[in-house]
Amino acid sequence: MIPRTLAMIALGAFVTTLDNTIVAAGAPSIARDLALDLPALQWVSIGYMLAFAGLLPVAGTLVDRWGQAATLRAGLLTFGAGAAAGGLATTAWLVISARVLQGAAAAFLVPALLSLLRTNLDARRRALGATVWTACLAVALALGPTLGGVLSEYLGWSWIFFVNLPFVAAMLVLLRTLDTTGRDRGSKARPAVLSMLVVTTGMVLVTAAVVELGVVLGAAGVGFAIWFVRRERRARERLVPAELTGHRVFTGALIVQLLWGLGVSGVFFFTPLLHQESLGLGPMLAGLPLVAVAVAVVAATPLVPWAVPRFGPHRTVAAGLALVAAGLLAVAAVNHVPEVLPRLSGLVLIGAGSALTTPLTSHALEIVAEKHAGAASGLLTASRELSSALGVALIGAVLTVVRTAKLGEGHGPALADGYTAGLLTAAALQLVGALLALRLLSGQTGQSPSRSDKRGDPFLSSR
Repeated sequence: MIPRTLAMIALGAFVTTLDNTIVAAGAPSIARDLALDLPALQWVSIGYMLAFAGLLPVAGTLVDRWGQAATLRAGLLTFGAGAAAGGLATTAWLVISARVLQGAAAAFLVPALLSLLRTNLDARRRALGATVWTACLAVALALGPTLGGVLSEYLGWSWIFFVNLPFVAAMLVLLRTLDTTGRDRGSKARPAVLSMLVVTTGMVLVTAAVVELGVVLGAAGVGFAIWFVRRERRARERLVPAELTGHRVFTGALIVQLLWGLGVSGVFFFTPLLHQESLGLGPMLAGLPLVAVAVAVVAATPLVPWAVPRFGPHRTVAAGLALVAAGLLAVAAVNHVPEVLPRLSGLVLIGAGSALTTPLTSHALEIVAEKHAGAASGLLTASRELSSALGVALIGAVLTVVRTAKLGEGHGPALADGYTAGLLTAAALQLVGALLALRLLSGQTGQSPSRSDKRGDPFLSSR
């Protein structure tokens, strides 16, 4: 039972994280075959992240109502259907729709899989389960761009989607052997579905406004955001508990994490595109340098438990963001060099700095009441996915504006100039985040979980 539970958790963590990054190296191939312009290409990535972020805050409650088995079965079948549809798609809207379907399924799979840690493993083995989850996230981060490049170059970009199907099949087989009766009784908690629909619509409109540079879309998105805030103040069943929105450290963690994702995610999405178009690399080699980021994350993570007690979580996070900014600036400084090797040192700095930002989650969860731990975990995860989507949109908008201006002036390397501008924008966001981390994340923590709870909670051991 225990090995099967760990295998289920490992496969789920890997495949849901893999789909965040696997499209990066294959995106240029998709764009060429389907004649996508840059805004449409961005939605291939954004569609997954927005659906994931929008549904996640209510997914945990719905998992409790529907039960583990029903949620996992429906989520896996939906995720597999999205993968098959994406691989067979011949138009942009079909590819984007498939990605949205996969993101929606992932939003339910993640809390259902994490609930297995509580119901199928004892306190001692939860630490092992959390470690397995974290390790699989790191492996997926490292392999995503390279695997996407290999599949695109040798089998075709459709296999970026088809590669999900063996994971889905294996997890469906494992699910039949797991004991999920402990969570199939149904919960009476009512999910705030309308609030979720309002805030998700606002997120989609704001993101679309950034991608399309549309003022009307942006105004509509702000309108939905205002509606969401007013509704939350009056609603009996709130999407976000009032105790969380009024907590300075928790809201600060959300803001700082959003700035980190805004700065980093978009750059990562466009890096393989630059390597292919400007450096003439194939899809596999274009995505390979991003492995340096993931390796640096894994290598620097052991420094976090050493740094936090000595310097505090606020200074550790601020130092990490400053290091990310330095890495982005280092890549920008050598972007004119038509070689990959000079870029690696900057990518390593980005990865090492990102590792030092992991206390954002653990510190935020330590200071919230235990009864809100589930909601806080969901919000932090949703914030990470939203920041990734907005990051792709923002850096894409910067790249588009600079590229259009350079082409209008008759300059040749317009994509490279736009990419440099995106790097500088991302670095500025990291520095703002570092300053806010020093200001918003300082102070004493509240009642913290017990040591055994910290070891057993995967949200306290990974971002």
